[in-house]
Amino acid sequence: MTTAPGSHKNQIRRAFDRAAPAYDSAAHIQNSAAQRLLAFAKAQSLPPRVRRVLDAGCGTGQSLTALMARFPQAQCVALDFSAAMLARAAQTASSALPVCADIECLPLKDASVDFYWSNLALQWCSPAMALKEVARTLAPGGVARIATLGPRTLHELRTAFSAVDDGVHVIDFIDTGDWLEAAKNTGLTVQFYLQETLFDFATELRSLLGNIKAIGARTVIGHQRRILGRRAWHILQSAYETFRRPDGMLPATYDLILIALRKPA
Repeated sequence: MTTAPGSHKNQIRRAFDRAAPAYDSAAHIQNSAAQRLLAFAKAQSLPPRVRRVLDAGCGTGQSLTALMARFPQAQCVALDFSAAMLARAAQTASSALPVCADIECLPLKDASVDFYWSNLALQWCSPAMALKEVARTLAPGGVARIATLGPRTLHELRTAFSAVDDGVHVIDFIDTGDWLEAAKNTGLTVQFYLQETLFDFATELRSLLGNIKAIGARTVIGHQRRILGRRAWHILQSAYETFRRPDGMLPATYDLILIALRKPA
């Protein structure tokens, strides 16, 4: 998606502030993505010395414990756009340095980070702006390990809503190629990338939508939301039913993109 300036960014912040208390109980996809990103990171080479680690978009701090265990001698910076999320992260990892800030405008010095980590946060950002900040703040030889979401994310919901009206109900997620191009344009080296598919499941549509709402990922960004009427809701349900699996579950697809980047020494 394109960057969400002004009031749109405030919408995102408020959504995640509201989601913070119940976030961990609903963040199944975030947990799965973090585990895959950890395994992905272990398979790629690291700088010889890691003095500062940045968890960009740390949420409630799900990844902080693993990062601090992996780099026990490093300072760990926990950064998030949502103050409510950051407060919960501080409870998870009290020794991490909390910073409430925008990933597209990091309040960090040039070349001050050796290991940049971001799990399912950059999909809310402009690739050019976010990766420019990655390149600026990474020290020479520093690396970034990023998990974001690709264009097939929530394709079932996008298709089902198309039966209701012509409105935009699901944001446009960025293709892998666009992320790689943006990285190269900032001078970063793409070490490796991988694309996987994750699924959330529920027996009925309200539960699936409830999970999306509970993690702050509202389906409409930059467009006026309205409550669906009874007829529209029935159309949406019927359209989504075409995706029901033989085991009786309704799926929600998450198109996971894992990217390993390095700043040339």
